[in-house]
Amino acid sequence: MADSSNLKSDAIMEQMKQHFATDAGKQLTEKIGLVYQFHIAPKKLGFDEVVYTVNLKKGEVTKGPYEGGKPDASFSFKDEDFVKVALGKMNPQIAFMRGAMKIKGSLSAAQKFTPDIFPKPSKL
Repeated sequence: MADSSNLKSDAIMEQMKQHFATDAGKQLTEKIGLVYQFHIAPKKLGFDEVVYTVNLKKGEVTKGPYEGGKPDASFSFKDEDFVKVALGKMNPQIAFMRGAMKIKGSLSAAQKFTPDIFPKPSKL
């Protein structure tokens, strides 16, 4: 298992947990209603990945694989690329075309993954 305490993504996931408790977060869950799984690697895709489940049906962020079946879409990122997408500094489509993001599962579900699901950066 990777020492995930060095991942910048952890701070973003923490903010998302708090974001889903707000009215804006609740609107997102109603609008999207999908389950995403994120595999975030410190340096190289596929190695020492930390898995997060972002459940936009329930408005939850959990560490670990999705336990309710298959997620609607899974994404693999390097930590720095995930942070760029989450902060709106890299477009998810461009990240995918450059190979900075890998997608498994439903492409139509994946297309609903936009930087809008992340809280606006305040402390990052």
